[in-house]
Amino acid sequence: MSQRVQGERGADQNRARRGFTRASAVNAIGNALKIVVEGAVGLAFGSVALLADAAHSVADLVASVVVLVWGRSVYTGPDPDHPHGHQRIEPLAALFVGTVIVLLGLNLLYESVTGLIEGVDVVFSPILIGALLFAMADMYVLYWYTTKVNRSVDSAALEALAIDCRNDIYTSIAALVGVLGVFVGYPLFDAVAGGIVSLLVVYQGVEIGRENVTYLVGAAPSDAERERIVETLRAHPAVKGVHDLAIFYDGTSLEVEAHVEVDGGLTLVEAHDIETELVDSLQGLTSVGDVHLHLDPEGIGEWKDADDTV
Repeated sequence: MSQRVQGERGADQNRARRGFTRASAVNAIGNALKIVVEGAVGLAFGSVALLADAAHSVADLVASVVVLVWGRSVYTGPDPDHPHGHQRIEPLAALFVGTVIVLLGLNLLYESVTGLIEGVDVVFSPILIGALLFAMADMYVLYWYTTKVNRSVDSAALEALAIDCRNDIYTSIAALVGVLGVFVGYPLFDAVAGGIVSLLVVYQGVEIGRENVTYLVGAAPSDAERERIVETLRAHPAVKGVHDLAIFYDGTSLEVEAHVEVDGGLTLVEAHDIETELVDSLQGLTSVGDVHLHLDPEGIGEWKDADDTV
């Protein structure tokens, strides 16, 4: 990688790290506020739905702190113990977020079913509605801010937090329906709303986990991502063909391996310059990390034996 590209990448990583840190810290503060407001009001009036929504935010708070402390190490460069960098830490942090959310959702579901069987003791108050409206506004601001920051950071962990904030709005709406049920004389609606919230929480955690397992196991990207990389290689005027192409996730970044055919009469210096240009062009693409290219002389027939000539 050229010094210019290294410098640009270093500056981008510093900006991304600062944005990542701010967004995860804001998430932690916003969730803490939601827990205090909903938890206090839920306890005061005996609302299972409000307590379920507040407890959900306990998992969100833990997740935000984990992402803040652990996830930002992805922006630390390679070292002797991690020669390829720390990219896999980010999806690992996001996977932790998903696991915590699933476990909490199952616990809340149990509490809701218990409420349906044994009954609930909830007293309606306009303060319940006020607390839920505050929670929805709080989560909308967090969702908007986290999404805004992540447009430039492109972090799987921040995306997981943003999705969680958005889904929190839906769970608060479900809790609001339960509280309104108490107002019209059906207190069991509160437990039903708690159950709906719990199922949404479990589903959300499973989806976050499923996506990030893809990153951790080194799965292949979409066909569109693969085609974008192939087109970038073939766009270079010196490239005559590409084969033995392997593209896979290393954390949330894509690692590219390929054999590239060029004129066999090039000098070693000329071939080196072409390889450098190709590596720089690929690493200039969004989401591409390490690139490993092998230059083959055109016409030796090696490509005929390859399974994926492109």
